[in-house]
Amino acid sequence: MPSPDISLCIVSYKARDLLKDCLASIYVQTLKHTFEVILVDNHSEDGTFEMVEATFPEVKIIQTDGNTGYTWPMNQALKQAVGQYCVQLNPDTLVVEDAFDNLYDFMECHAGVGIATPKVLNQDGTLQKQCRRSAARPWDVLTYFTGLARLFPKDPRFGGYLQTFYDENKIHPVEAVSGSCMFIRRKVIDDIGYLDEQFFAYQEDADYCFRARQAGWEIFFVPSARIIHYGGQGGSRVQPYRSIVQWHLSYYRYYRKNLARDYFFLINGLFYGLMGVKLGITLVATFFRKEKFVGSRKP
Repeated sequence: MPSPDISLCIVSYKARDLLKDCLASIYVQTLKHTFEVILVDNHSEDGTFEMVEATFPEVKIIQTDGNTGYTWPMNQALKQAVGQYCVQLNPDTLVVEDAFDNLYDFMECHAGVGIATPKVLNQDGTLQKQCRRSAARPWDVLTYFTGLARLFPKDPRFGGYLQTFYDENKIHPVEAVSGSCMFIRRKVIDDIGYLDEQFFAYQEDADYCFRARQAGWEIFFVPSARIIHYGGQGGSRVQPYRSIVQWHLSYYRYYRKNLARDYFFLINGLFYGLMGVKLGITLVATFFRKEKFVGSRKP
């Protein structure tokens, strides 16, 4: 039996209903190319396994013994995948029209592109800005969190983190994309390997994009392909405080691994201190917030 064109890899944790809608949209909207779906369920105990087995018997299911985060189970799915392209996909997404068919066709026409992302939309149809990003160097992070990026979104000096100076309706290169939907060429995996499992969850996407670019691959934003991403659903809402700590810890690890060598040690020390302050502020703010989630409701 020939290998599929696309392997769709999903990690789910207590997101049964969203996952059901996600899988339904995949089967309805991916028509031109062959595909397989590999699901790793993080011991959800919410009926996810039974729902998938009954409704989507074609899906390959891997069950873990507990909540193993995101990176390790995603690697288990990627290692089972046999497609020409592999897709990291969140369970709280919906495929719009022929998104994966469009991404496949784009990649086939651009041999130097190793990773692509669709135009990721919020529920109201606006761009989810986190889907295309810079490598998150200190200046970009500071301009984002201080609000300068919001004041001057079209200025590359300030809008670097979310790449807001690019037209969201045109194809363009980026430095990193969101793991909510990452379309990866098989040759990239053969070249640089799998996700770095020192990241329990979060920043594994930025790290993987950094490694791909270091190996000479290009990364592109392709708005002709679209998905809807609810964002912050499933595990991050079930365990919000743990998720907040893991997000900040993962960014610290990403920075130490990939960026710290490029800066004077005093700058690094100051930046680490600011990371700690931000973590404290976020935890306190979340404690007083009625609806608890990781990140912004509408990035």
